[in-house]
This record gives sequence, C-alpha cells and structure tokens, in this order.
Amino acid sequence: MYFPLSQIKQNLYTSGGEYILISTGDSYEGSYFETSTKKYYTGANPTDGATIELIPIDNRTKPSSFQSEFNSGVTTIDPYLQLISPNSPMYTDVYKPYFNPNYPTDEDYTIGEFRRYFCKKSNNIIYIEIDKVQFDLLLNKDSKILWSMYIPFAIAWNISGDKDKVATINKNIVELTAFRNRLPKLGDYLKHNYIKYYK
Repeated sequence: MYFPLSQIKQNLYTSGGEYILISTGDSYEGSYFETSTKKYYTGANPTDGATIELIPIDNRTKPSSFQSEFNSGVTTIDPYLQLISPNSPMYTDVYKPYFNPNYPTDEDYTIGEFRRYFCKKSNNIIYIEIDKVQFDLLLNKDSKILWSMYIPFAIAWNISGDKDKVATINKNIVELTAFRNRLPKLGDYLKHNYIKYYK
C-alpha cells in the first residue's frame, strides 16, 4: 500500500477510545497515520510494518445500549431509491454493527454457559462481536441497521465446570458453527481462546 508522504499526517498517537481496528472491531491504542482522504491506518507511517485500517469512533458512534434507540448513525446513499425514484431523498440513516460483546452474569456462571453474539461481513472475512440488540436487528433485517452487509450468528459458550472440558466443548462448537455457516477463520478471530470468561 503506497501513500505519497505529502498526502499523509505521520506519527500520530491515540491512547484508545478513538479508533477501532477494521479487522477485529477492537479498540486501538498506539501510533497511526492519516491520509488526505481521511483514512486512518496503524503505524507511525506507511513503512512502519503491516498497516491495518482504523475506523474512527466519534461521539455519535460510541456504544451505549445501541445508542439509546439509535440516536446516532451513518448517512449513506440508498441506491435502490436512486434507481426507482431519482427525485426522492437519496440519504437514509442506517447503522453499522460495532464491537460490543455480551458478558456473562453471575446467573450465567451458575448455569455454566451464556450466549455470545457475532456478525460477519458478507463480502469479507471480518468478524465483529456484538450485543443481543444488534444481533436481533440483523436477524430481523431491520432497516435501522446495515443487515444486508452482515451475517449474524450466535454461539452457546461454556464458562464453568472442568476447564479442559470447557475448552474442548467451546472449540468443537466454534468449529461446528464455522462449518455449518461457512465462516472461515472464525477460530482466528477468537484467537483460539476457548476458555475466555471461564471461572
């Protein structure tokens, strides 16, 4: 990836909470650079190792119960509206899924498992762990969210009991889910950590 030095701002730094990694949805802390087209990438400059695109988190898109009834959004052009009615408004507020994992409760630990929610970008191997609100919106193809661009799925995740058995069960569930739903590299996204949240 080549960027003329005249078209980038180098040696910028974020302490977290400003950008997320497009590949994982995780918050990013460290050096980054900005291009003249307002794109952001990891590394102090384009030659600073492998660059990964960053997505800015502004006050409109920071997670908070899916922004309390969706009071934030991204404006996009609706190509369908343009096609059938060129004079109709072309812009509509829609919402992209964002990283906001579900966490186990004390009751979940008593039961021994809880549900984790995810979505995968339909045209790319990009996963995002999301909450149940976003999952339901995607599943129901709600117009408030970009459902057509993401595939939602959930995993029953074991969190208590024999540690080795928990790891084996979770690994098997992930592999089965990946196989049934054609989800390549799902284990890589989870960093093969099959005892996450175990207690």
